[in-house]
Amino acid sequence: MIEPSSAFRSVYAGKKVFVTGHTGFKGSWLCEWLLLLGAKVFGYSIDCTEQSLFSQLNLQERVHDVRGDVRNLPALREAVSAVKPEFVFHLAAQSLVRRSYTEPLVTFTTNVIGSVNVMEVIRTSLNRCVAIMITTDKCYENPEGLLACSENDPLGGHDPYSASKAAAEIAIDAYRRSFCGTDQNGRRIAIASARTGNVIGGGDWAADRILPDCVRALQRSEPILVRNENSTRPWQHVLEPLSGYLLLGQKLWKEISAENIEQTRCKELSSAFNFGPLPGSDRAVRDLVTEVLRHWPGRWFPQADATAPHEARRLNLSINKAFHLLGWRPVWDFSRAVAETVVWYRAAASKSWTELPRLTQRQIGDYTQDAAIGGACWV
Repeated sequence: MIEPSSAFRSVYAGKKVFVTGHTGFKGSWLCEWLLLLGAKVFGYSIDCTEQSLFSQLNLQERVHDVRGDVRNLPALREAVSAVKPEFVFHLAAQSLVRRSYTEPLVTFTTNVIGSVNVMEVIRTSLNRCVAIMITTDKCYENPEGLLACSENDPLGGHDPYSASKAAAEIAIDAYRRSFCGTDQNGRRIAIASARTGNVIGGGDWAADRILPDCVRALQRSEPILVRNENSTRPWQHVLEPLSGYLLLGQKLWKEISAENIEQTRCKELSSAFNFGPLPGSDRAVRDLVTEVLRHWPGRWFPQADATAPHEARRLNLSINKAFHLLGWRPVWDFSRAVAETVVWYRAAASKSWTELPRLTQRQIGDYTQDAAIGGACWV
């Protein structure tokens, strides 16, 4: 069995890692993995809902938990300054497309100003630091064609959420061009962004997301109502992009810690990366629901809404850059990702909440073991 703390060249063991949005779905999984890697985890986030993965994993007892809004620069600066982290993973966001139509101002200020605040705190700090800024595959001016979006494609967005993430990417690019590498005082920082496809996994309880909607219906023995059955997405288990974030952080730390920093390599890595499934792995929403029902019997019905706000019909993400530059590749295919997700939710439905931390850790361990068998470079 792989020793958890040895993954990613043991770079996170004993390091101080600051995670914004640590009470969210991806943030909670990341915190759990970082703890297994031996990191000292510090979280900064607004309050989470009563039903949250963060609470189900009892993370409030195992990480340094600070509540605050990334839009509040003085509070954020105070929290980061108290920690002096070696790594920052910025996940705090307003992440729901449909909510962005009803709360566009909150969406833009959280996703753009919040990201700028994080980078401003890093820029003015005195310690060596790697920052991984998490955005989305929806930051592209998506033509909804057959070609996959790559990192050099135009940014944009029809809805406020997508546009806010595109704007955040522009700000991130400006900061890394202006401030990454070594400054006149010898201080070194690196900033990269990560664009992720549609993530599934146990513990996502958000509204208007297909997997949580499936689980809520199945728990009530009701049919699953599907809005956009023909829409295709690059579905992936949450551990896939997290492994990409952690690998990117590991490689950037190596570069900025070198005695003679290689500026070209550092700038190459201080850039945007897509993390998604293997080419040709996109699936329609109806395929996802059908796969869920293989593991948790039930029914589903289409319920198209002609008055619903615009959502992209097709999303397709190229991961060539991450594959060639980082050596990263996905580990679990579509079927395995859905199966592991349903196992987690069925455990939660059985009220075995005391088992959820152990189950989550086991899934991280299984994923790591499978990555090692597949020859992943980070194991």
